[in-house]
Amino acid sequence: MEMLNKKISKAVERPIKVLQFGEGNFLRGFVDYMIDVANEKTDFNGSIVVVKPISFGNLDRFHAQECQYTMLLRGLVDGKETQVERVVTSITEAVDPYSEYEKYTDLAKLESLRFIVSNTTEAGIVYDETDSFETNPSQTYPGKLTKFLLDRYKAFNGDVTKGLIILPVELIDDNGIELKKCVLKFVELWNLEAGFLTWLNEACIFCSTLVDRIVTGYPADEAKELCDKFGYQDELINTGEPFGLWVIESDKSIQEEFPLDKAGMPVIFTDNQKPYKQRKVRILNGAHTSFVLMSYLAGNDFVLESMQDGVVKEFMTETIFEEVIPTLTLPEEELKEFAAAVIDRFENPFIKHSLLSISLNSVSKWRARCLPSLLGYVEKFEKLPKNLTFSIASLIAFYNGTKIEDRALIGSRNKQEYKVMDDAAVLEFFAANSEKLADDLVDEFLSKEEFWGCDLTAVKGLYQVVVNHLVDIRNNGMRKAVETLMKK
Repeated sequence: MEMLNKKISKAVERPIKVLQFGEGNFLRGFVDYMIDVANEKTDFNGSIVVVKPISFGNLDRFHAQECQYTMLLRGLVDGKETQVERVVTSITEAVDPYSEYEKYTDLAKLESLRFIVSNTTEAGIVYDETDSFETNPSQTYPGKLTKFLLDRYKAFNGDVTKGLIILPVELIDDNGIELKKCVLKFVELWNLEAGFLTWLNEACIFCSTLVDRIVTGYPADEAKELCDKFGYQDELINTGEPFGLWVIESDKSIQEEFPLDKAGMPVIFTDNQKPYKQRKVRILNGAHTSFVLMSYLAGNDFVLESMQDGVVKEFMTETIFEEVIPTLTLPEEELKEFAAAVIDRFENPFIKHSLLSISLNSVSKWRARCLPSLLGYVEKFEKLPKNLTFSIASLIAFYNGTKIEDRALIGSRNKQEYKVMDDAAVLEFFAANSEKLADDLVDEFLSKEEFWGCDLTAVKGLYQVVVNHLVDIRNNGMRKAVETLMKK
């Protein structure tokens, strides 16, 4: 069977408009897919060159397939099972700057280049003063970016029309702002010319972005069957969910130059991404964090299984619509539409999402994702939310154990051990306190300001309600306790 290539995909040669640091599944299933659709449906007419951001690994599979690959988006849309299959042709070349440095730097001289996209992991956007200007390529991504932009500045003699739009998708807050800070530090460290600094500030746009899509990668179990169906060999098959969201924040509008939204792609251009981040964290992430520990102790192992469990789904749905959405600032209909999409995502039959994997660092996650909703609810309605208070008790019940092994607290569900993964201070607290009476344990836990950023025993009535929930869970088991809760 022939390997997928540009002849099979009928790829159209287009001007190189995008330089992409990172060749991983997420970028290919998100950015590169969207650009491919925009090439078909708008006048964007641009191709991508992928740059390997680290020395480890190789680009052999990309070269073998001329950077072509099949993308499968599978899941529920408006409650109906949906599958989208597309051969993505937007990537035209893949370059290794460690072995092809001159070819890489020549990309800075391209008239057509306009965008730089990156996904170098959360650890990629860092400033390291040991990163030397003489090292080719630089060790860090911000170092690489600084030198690439300098090459472009020099190639076009500081022409302000040749600046670039920088679109990081790394999962850190204000990623564009943080990336630019790193670049400016390298400008200072390397004592680069003042004209370059002016060009950076006037000609280049650093956007902060928020991204959301589960990309599940290469489907090893299905690959042979899929290739037989496609009629070609594809070692870069990528899979993901249909849902997607890309919020792009910038001071200057880039919407006309980057018309992904006009191609029907889920892209929002804004000068303030914070409400969208709040929506994602509080509804999507907050829903996960609010129910997974309860669901696990009730006997489930996966998110989909939880959604097929009537009482767990009722708990989750009620939490989102009655306790979280009323505390948010975006229009209610928009929030409800997003929440409905979240439920579709949780019910995706193609994604097997382990509850224990989501349980990692649940104390800090609860503080960031759920506590603002609880406090916002109390402030707005002057009473405690029923489900979120039960969620705290569920967290305490899940962290029940006295033994720490291999940096994990050992818990037990129906006499079967499970590992609780969290910061050492959290695990040590529960190992020392989890066998205490409910009232003492809850008091100790809620008053831990280093866990919560405040003393939660100061929230009127919270201590006693959580104690009551924990006693119910201990006496009657999680399933009976949550069933009783849902009848109230």
